[in-house]
Amino acid sequence: MDRRAALVPLGYLSLPGQGPEDVVADPGGRVLTGVSDGRILRVDGLDDPPTARVEQVGEIGGRPLGLELLPDGDLLVCSADGALLRVDPDGGAGAVRVLTESAAGERLRFCSNVVALPDGTLYFTVSSRVHPLQDWMGDIVEHTGTGRLLRLEPGAREAEVVLEGLQFANGLARSADDSFLIVAETGARRLTRFHLTGPRAGRAEPLVEQLPGFPDNLWRGAPDGPVWVALAGPRVPPLDLLHRAGPAVRRRAARLAVHVPYRPWGGTGVLAIDDEGRTVVPYSQPWSRGGTPFPARRRAGFRMVTSVCETGGRLVLGSLLERGLAVCEAPLTR
Repeated sequence: MDRRAALVPLGYLSLPGQGPEDVVADPGGRVLTGVSDGRILRVDGLDDPPTARVEQVGEIGGRPLGLELLPDGDLLVCSADGALLRVDPDGGAGAVRVLTESAAGERLRFCSNVVALPDGTLYFTVSSRVHPLQDWMGDIVEHTGTGRLLRLEPGAREAEVVLEGLQFANGLARSADDSFLIVAETGARRLTRFHLTGPRAGRAEPLVEQLPGFPDNLWRGAPDGPVWVALAGPRVPPLDLLHRAGPAVRRRAARLAVHVPYRPWGGTGVLAIDDEGRTVVPYSQPWSRGGTPFPARRRAGFRMVTSVCETGGRLVLGSLLERGLAVCEAPLTR
């Protein structure tokens, strides 16, 4: 799992906004993303990144995180401020509808990612019930285990808790046959399988453990395609040791961590798996040891890969920190 490859860079696409945290591709090959000031952007023309067209297709009034395109073209948006939203990208900036803001009688906070099943049921994650987005490092350090997987039935106004105790629940992906979901637990460097059907329905188990980095958003473009995993940062051995310490020690460390400026270093990238958890594309980084693929990021490479999607033989990478998207050749799956 720790074997590494290099992604072949095609370009860096600058955006009029900071932090395109999640990226999704529509059937026409356009990419949608949300930036820190609440705007939803759509990018067309990825075959030539320097001349790609960027347009605003929505604004949610909060910080957009995970996105999911629906068959009718609408976009589900997780707000870091505690709401699951539905946006019509062709309906103007005001075409935003709140689907839910609560679960089990509790106000939501830090919604992270969402998937839609064919019957209209929505599953989405809450990363932490303790730390907000701006203090995400505090939750990773404290290892609170307060992440949740929630379900919103069609027509319901309040979500149901179906799984809790997750370590910074993050990205979501459906299995090819919709029999289970894959949940990224960032704080545990783990992908978890949550069964939707069969004798184990409602139960969870590890699918992939000891990932070489911290998994963030997940992407599956087609049922027969791989599940792409964005790795937002490399494994930190001292953090593994801290997680074995007592809660009081971790809480003190978390209070310090949220006041220390985070400066990401090399080692972020992507990998891809199949429904059995087997690696079909090894851990790949968007730069090579001897080169600098993105002129705008000559020293740092592309920082903190929080999302990845595939379209037209290309991988598009998003980031919580960058002011643009990285476009790379899509590696062949095996």
